[in-house]
Amino acid sequence: MSSEPSATHHVAWFADNYEKLVGNIELFIRGKREAVELAVTCLLADGHLLIEDVPGVAKTSLAKCLAQSISAAWRRIQCTPDLLPSDITGVQIYNQGSRQFEFHPGPCFTNIVLIDEINRASPKTQSALLEVMEERQITVDAVPYSVEVPFCVLATQNPIEMEGTYQLPEAQIDRFLMRISIGYPAPEDEVEVMASRARGEAPEQLQAVLTKETVLEMIEVARSVYVAPALRHYIVAIANRTRQRREIRLGASLRASLAIEAAVRVRAASHRRPFATPDDVKALIRPVLAHRLLLSAEAATEGIEAEAILAQVMDEVPVPAARAEAAAR
Repeated sequence: MSSEPSATHHVAWFADNYEKLVGNIELFIRGKREAVELAVTCLLADGHLLIEDVPGVAKTSLAKCLAQSISAAWRRIQCTPDLLPSDITGVQIYNQGSRQFEFHPGPCFTNIVLIDEINRASPKTQSALLEVMEERQITVDAVPYSVEVPFCVLATQNPIEMEGTYQLPEAQIDRFLMRISIGYPAPEDEVEVMASRARGEAPEQLQAVLTKETVLEMIEVARSVYVAPALRHYIVAIANRTRQRREIRLGASLRASLAIEAAVRVRAASHRRPFATPDDVKALIRPVLAHRLLLSAEAATEGIEAEAILAQVMDEVPVPAARAEAAAR
């Protein structure tokens, strides 16, 4: 009980900064509160974000606004079919003066990597991201190089049905903590966006409202949020049920369960709670799990979507009384 006032103070500080960051992004991304909150939640859960939608709905702008809003280094990679793995990770170049090979780091050596239209790169180039997304390091010629922290990959992609796109490898999809969509703006928001562009406003003009050090502190505060054992069993039961469904040929992984827990900690802290509840899990299941589920051929033929299966899974798995246990902690 003695630690409760301190925990409450920490999450209140977290929530204030969370709202500051969300509000700053909304200065440019208007009418998309849910998408903005999910993007910020993903960053503070120390994860990577995949933004999938049709062209022209501000996918890249959302990623740029998030990067601009924290005073951390960021780089952009525009994916094309001829992009090479070394264009992402870096390369060893021979220095004739020193007669030694020197490593020239690629754009992944930064805090936030904005990868635009990731599924226009070849599968070989996409796979170059696997190590750095999971281990925060890049190995070139058997030498590992660590990237800076915080480190977050913000990738945009067009729907796979669009011309000139490749399917992301399963291992890479699983490394994205969340996948979100933005969707078309409401008419009044679209009018306001047009007016703002006429005034010359752009994501690059956003001022940073948080420092890199503050982001790292917020990540640590989120990790301290209490998750009751019953709530962990609830998360595992949901993941396990996806592995048993006949419509799914590849269910949620262990990494997926860990991702849910990380995300619910952030959501709880953003709501000024030092403990997570089943409501946090329910709110984040779709963006954290849907993209990881690979449907069977029969389900795909029938037009069944992963989100619909997850809705059924949530109805089937009993909800624990974790709220009371956490509140009594």
